[in-house]
Amino acid sequence: MDRKILIKACVFLALLFHISALIGILFTPYKNWFIQNTWFNLILMVDLLIITHPLKNKRFIGFFFVAIIAGFAAEVLGVNTAILFGKYSYGSVLGYKFFNVPLIIGINWFLIIYCTGMVTQFYESYILKKLNEKGIVIHKRMMITSFIMDATFLAVLFDWVMEPVAVKLGFWQWQNNHIPTYNYICWAIISALLLALFRKLNYDRRNIFAVHLFIIQLLFFLVLRTFL
Repeated sequence: MDRKILIKACVFLALLFHISALIGILFTPYKNWFIQNTWFNLILMVDLLIITHPLKNKRFIGFFFVAIIAGFAAEVLGVNTAILFGKYSYGSVLGYKFFNVPLIIGINWFLIIYCTGMVTQFYESYILKKLNEKGIVIHKRMMITSFIMDATFLAVLFDWVMEPVAVKLGFWQWQNNHIPTYNYICWAIISALLLALFRKLNYDRRNIFAVHLFIIQLLFFLVLRTFL
C-alpha cells in the first residue's frame, strides 16, 4: 500500500474511534460501554503506530519493549509504595491488573513517549531548517538538550490534560481526590529518561501519523476535560 494512503487511512481510523468515543461518552446512554472499552482503543492506536512506523528494526523493537516495561515498572512502584507519583490506585476500567497495575498501562507509556518524541522531531527539523537557511549552526549537545526538554514538556502537558479526565472516567483515583504536583515531577523525570533513549537511538525515519495521533488524543482529552 502507498504510504500516503496508509497514513490517511490510519488518521481516519483514529479520528473515527476518538470522535465516536466523545459522542458516546458525552451524548449517549452508553457512556459506560465506551469507557469500559478504552483498552481496545488504546491497543488499536498502538497497532496503528507500529504499522505506520517506517523502519521496524531492532532499535525500534528494543525501544518499544523498554518503554512498556519501564512505564509499567514505574507504575507498580508508584501504586504499591507511593515513592513515585503519589498515593493513587487503579480502578477496574483498564482491565487485568498485575501488582495492582493494569497491564495495558505500559502500552500507554510507549504511546505517549513515542508520539511526543515524533512531534518534537518534526518541530526540531523545521527549526533547524530555518536556522540553517540563515547560516546559524546549533551545537549537537544543545540540540539534544533542547529535544529532551521540549519533548518532556509535551509529555507532562499531555498528562496534565489527561489526569482529571482519567479520574472522572474511573481509570484511577488519587488520595483525597487531589492530583499532587509530585506526580508531574515524576512524569517529567521518567519521560526525560525514556526520551533520551528515544533520541539516542537516532531514528532517521519519522512517523507523521504519530503527530496526528498526539493532536487527536490531546484534543480528545481537552474536550472531555471541558465538558465532562
